[in-house]
Amino acid sequence: MNERDLTELLNADGEIITERLDHWGAVAGDRTFFYYGEDDETLSYGEFIRRTDAIAGNLARVGIVKGDRVSVFCKNPLISTQMMFGIWKAGAVYCPVNFGYAGRLLTYQLNDTRPTLIVTDGALLPVLNEVLDDLDLKPSIAVHRPAPDAHDYIAAPPAVRSGYTEIAWSELTKPAGAPGVKVSFDDPANLIYTSGTTGPSKGVVQPYRWMTQYTFGLRSLLNRDDVIYNDLPMYHVGGAIANVCRAVWVGCEVAVWNRFSPDGFWDRIAARRATTAILLDVMIPWLEKAPPTDDDRRNTLNKVHMQPLPLHHHQFASRFGIDFVTAGFGQTEAGVGLTSFLEETRQGEGTPDDLYRGYSHAQVREIAVRMGTPLLPGDGAARKGLMGVPTAFMEVSIRDEMDEECGDEVAGHLCLRPRLPGILFHSYLGKPEATVSAFRNLWFHTGDAALRGRDGMYYYVDRLGDRIRVRGENLSSFQVEDMINQHPSVQMSAAVAIPSDEGEEDQVVAYVVGVAGGVVTEAAIHAFAAETMPKYMRPRHVRIVDDLPRTPTNKVEKYKLRQLILAELKAGKAS
Repeated sequence: MNERDLTELLNADGEIITERLDHWGAVAGDRTFFYYGEDDETLSYGEFIRRTDAIAGNLARVGIVKGDRVSVFCKNPLISTQMMFGIWKAGAVYCPVNFGYAGRLLTYQLNDTRPTLIVTDGALLPVLNEVLDDLDLKPSIAVHRPAPDAHDYIAAPPAVRSGYTEIAWSELTKPAGAPGVKVSFDDPANLIYTSGTTGPSKGVVQPYRWMTQYTFGLRSLLNRDDVIYNDLPMYHVGGAIANVCRAVWVGCEVAVWNRFSPDGFWDRIAARRATTAILLDVMIPWLEKAPPTDDDRRNTLNKVHMQPLPLHHHQFASRFGIDFVTAGFGQTEAGVGLTSFLEETRQGEGTPDDLYRGYSHAQVREIAVRMGTPLLPGDGAARKGLMGVPTAFMEVSIRDEMDEECGDEVAGHLCLRPRLPGILFHSYLGKPEATVSAFRNLWFHTGDAALRGRDGMYYYVDRLGDRIRVRGENLSSFQVEDMINQHPSVQMSAAVAIPSDEGEEDQVVAYVVGVAGGVVTEAAIHAFAAETMPKYMRPRHVRIVDDLPRTPTNKVEKYKLRQLILAELKAGKAS
């Protein structure tokens, strides 16, 4: 397709997510949009529009203007979603904050974002209060205080720290009309933070079109009869954009819970007759631990996106009756650059016919042909790291250390180039050098290693640098080391990743050097991590050492540390 055809393809369903929401409000306002499982609350498209119009109008009334940044630091995904759409309707930028952050991590992100307003909930207000005095600016604060019958009700929530302006929740939610702010596809919509491999995490500025292309492939397989299941947080692009915004483009329901539950997963699927979900790597082995039953296939889930795609995807799909699995390459900066569809079971052999909803197998095959996406037999997709082929909106290249193109079956740096403006992120906030480096030689360098197979498919090989993936979260060794180094008895540390016992994610290992004359123990580091770091960031293994191996230029030789811990753990298992 040429550029004009690609633009028309994106415009067919609308490029501005708030306009798509209003479309469904006009043609199907009574249809269920958002189900919140924690409180058994259901919102129609019409009611959700009324709530978010009010938030947008009130944001404008209290001084939020187009381009302002609003940080949302909430555990409650229904509140986060309402704020997200209200922020967009006000022309402002949605800036979610990981609700596991506290102290140094939280201070850094808020100072980097420099929001005009911070929205939080009663449960997180004590954590926010602790860092307010360390902020460079004094944003206004709005606190959601749940009703007594809500699952997250707090009987006596604290007050906002003295010296800060609190905007009453009622002032944000009282009846009001949307301000009618117009945005273009290239205006900034979100500021989402991703891990930095050699420095602090970076704020990724995403335009509206980024969301359009990010959801395009996944939503192409859905119709209004589908129900999207979501337990990913709203600071995660998978939860906020791939699931919630995908539902808005399609006009279907999204059923949301606060977190993944291996014990409650299938009951939730049944309760809302969910047809599709995103399963991150660690979720799959947890679901597989349940003893097999004759009813494993008797569920409504017929389309699953697996990130990353495990080698045993076909066995999982066959056991639980999943008809289709999608895979690809997704990223906060680039959206979706590569994709593939897998037909795991034949119609009627996966999801039972009486439970099946959404496009038929024949219709999915037609969609795959129309999109130019390979539809592979599930039992034939057996090579590790399968991502697929470039989407219609991207060029893809594998580049070597000199940034020259690699041949087939040669691993190199996975690089992407957009075929339309606004497809990729705009920049790393306040980090022009990092932005220019990532886009060197007119290719966006993803930070991941991949190869192009002789079959024309692209395969993931490994991360580049010191990025670590735990429980669906990307973090960097720098982040882990920076936190551990705050311990008063630590002189320096080095964090490395080793394969997890479950799935294909990582465990964090920390080697720690104590200060001269001081005493530091493994137990003390574990306790310090539990107090100061989100659970997914905490090291699984800690080792106290006298020094770290280094190169003549004083760089830590992390490969030696990785070899040491792997040898130690292997010996321990053998003994």
